[in-house]
Amino acid sequence: MSSELSTADQAAITSGADFWHTTPVEAAGIPGVTVTDGPHGVRMQAAEGDLLAGVPATCFPPAVASASTWDPDLLRRMGEALGDECRAQDVAVLLGPGVNLKRSPLGGRNFEYFSEDPILTGVLATEWVRGLQSRGVGASLKHFAVNSQETDRMRVSADLDERTLREVYLRAFQRVVTRAQPWTVMCAYNKINGVYASEHHWLLTEVLRGEWGFEGLVVSDWGAVVDRVKSIAAGLDLTMPGPDAEGDQALVTAVEAGQLDPRLLRQSAERVRKMVVKAGERPAGDYDAAAHHALAREIAGRAIVLLKNDGDLLPLTDGGQSVAVLGEFARTPRYQGGGSSQITPTRLDDALTEIQASTSATVRFAAGYSVEGDAPDEALLTEAVEAARESDVAIVFVGSVHETEGADRDSLDLPAAQLALIERVSAANGRTVVVLSNGAVIATKPWDETVPALLESWLLGQAGGSAVADVLFGRVNPSGRLAETIPVKLADHPSYLDFPGEHGHVRYGEGLHIGYRGFDAREQQVAYPFGFGLSYTTFGYGEAQASAGEEGILIRVPVTNTGGRDGREVVQAYVSLPGSRVSRAPRELKAFTSAEIAAGETAEVVLTVEREDLAYWDTRLNRWIVEGGSYTVEIGASSRDIRATVSVDVAGDPDRVPLTAESSVGEWFADPRGAELLAEAFTAAMAEGGGSGEMGAMVADPGILMMLGSLPLSRMAKFPGSPLRPEALDKLVTDANN
Repeated sequence: MSSELSTADQAAITSGADFWHTTPVEAAGIPGVTVTDGPHGVRMQAAEGDLLAGVPATCFPPAVASASTWDPDLLRRMGEALGDECRAQDVAVLLGPGVNLKRSPLGGRNFEYFSEDPILTGVLATEWVRGLQSRGVGASLKHFAVNSQETDRMRVSADLDERTLREVYLRAFQRVVTRAQPWTVMCAYNKINGVYASEHHWLLTEVLRGEWGFEGLVVSDWGAVVDRVKSIAAGLDLTMPGPDAEGDQALVTAVEAGQLDPRLLRQSAERVRKMVVKAGERPAGDYDAAAHHALAREIAGRAIVLLKNDGDLLPLTDGGQSVAVLGEFARTPRYQGGGSSQITPTRLDDALTEIQASTSATVRFAAGYSVEGDAPDEALLTEAVEAARESDVAIVFVGSVHETEGADRDSLDLPAAQLALIERVSAANGRTVVVLSNGAVIATKPWDETVPALLESWLLGQAGGSAVADVLFGRVNPSGRLAETIPVKLADHPSYLDFPGEHGHVRYGEGLHIGYRGFDAREQQVAYPFGFGLSYTTFGYGEAQASAGEEGILIRVPVTNTGGRDGREVVQAYVSLPGSRVSRAPRELKAFTSAEIAAGETAEVVLTVEREDLAYWDTRLNRWIVEGGSYTVEIGASSRDIRATVSVDVAGDPDRVPLTAESSVGEWFADPRGAELLAEAFTAAMAEGGGSGEMGAMVADPGILMMLGSLPLSRMAKFPGSPLRPEALDKLVTDANN
């Protein structure tokens, strides 16, 4: 027990021994354990002095890609595989998943995050954590919280209202914590409304532990702690990296001086000890690298989003068409982003080799551009155009040059050299396919209008090359769907005017209207909407049915594969409440499923919208409220492709707001009990000749009452002739709330 440790040992165990190990206390039989970066691979540092060079491990598709599968089962399987690789390398805690929302498409770390939507993010991340921890390896849910940019990330204050914080930016964290109990939660670098996350008592203790029941330990992001004493007092348990002798001594001094409750330090030390003990219970393990590569390929194939396929150009036939493969990324793949998540893969597939292996027809290759340069190279372009003219089909590989932790992007545009390649090749060959490789959305307008087929392939991990070939040649029927909106231009995005902030603050001015919610609220045209993705087959939707109960809304809808190929349809349920008392987006994703349906077959798809996901945060009552009313449930293939609509009545939660002297006249008359008491007070005063004739007349006049509607009752009490003297007002408030 940590109570048996000295204060000095308690302080020491709450900071790391080095970059990747906790501090052992040998006298107490507490070993150190290894933690290392994820979240799409196990990045065990291979040698001292190079933090980013790792021992070979499977590089699974990063979250930008895996989220596009919209398949929780795949994420669970990925988590299990990562757990096996952690056991093989004696890793106790893998630092992931990242569930920060993609507030802006410029976010440099967007490739590590799932989506712009909290429900999609939370559902996928929960299964990832369950899969990992089923192997006896701990997850580290990060970055808690509101860490949606890299610009000034160590200091910037994310400033936002509580509804936005609760309903959008904390919702995925809440789901994962309450349903999967990750071993650790990692606090973010940034401030939230002026307070560092590492020192945020409300966030780390009142919400995380008090409201959500978190049982694990809170670890800092590497270098996030400013003041060890304040952090322990706020609820942070483990500071990384270490050693931090100065911070350890500050804790001892604070305890001895009565400036820090010794119970808090003892509590944090105990949480670290429990985590170490739990880690020691996992057996050693090994893994099948070939099987994990195959899983990475499966996930990557399921992640690819077919954005365009005019004239059914895809899939290609084996041997029937000569192919020009154009673009350096076909031979030198972009498969992951930069920074702490960078994995040294066990092997690496490239698309050029896999395309050559997929067809007996002639395959020509030309680089088309240099990855190092932005300006077009005429010689490289000419070579690519000639190859395109000589081939039946041209496949152009382009994408972003680099996304990385530590720096946000400054544009959504492809490099000029790549834009020139698309323009020249599509003019030379009308059967051009563009394959994108990028860690965050790329602007596709207007160049996508010149090409008949477009694949959004994201960053696909080490098996991405083979997965792209699988989709191009029809071995995999694409079923990926966008987990973030692709805007026509950056200036259209809801976050545009308030990103990345200035002078140490970033204002989340769009509030609740992040991503597709904001586009829909403004009826803004988009290039490709949230949830969108095509298939090599087609799907038809029947009439939806919905019923509401204590657990939420149960939805049933028949979906038919109306094409000639087996395929998957991602069925999405969006919910709205017309006439709501509070501001809401026109529609919000509340449930989804990936349904595999054979050609010509019909499946009854069942979706459940959980009641708690219907709730909004009532800032007056300081709790979640499900507003009663007739909800509209829209079933669709994207947020802009609604196939069936049904209404369902949902019973509301009790939400009476206590009346006070500062409640307005309008609020008093809107409350049945308040209106009754207020009317009685004026009637009684008039009957007694209390001089309130004028006041009574005012209240009886609807026009004047509307004018006085926002007047606090306490101020009305000061009007001449008002019967609401202080003592009467106090009694009125007491009676109204009893």
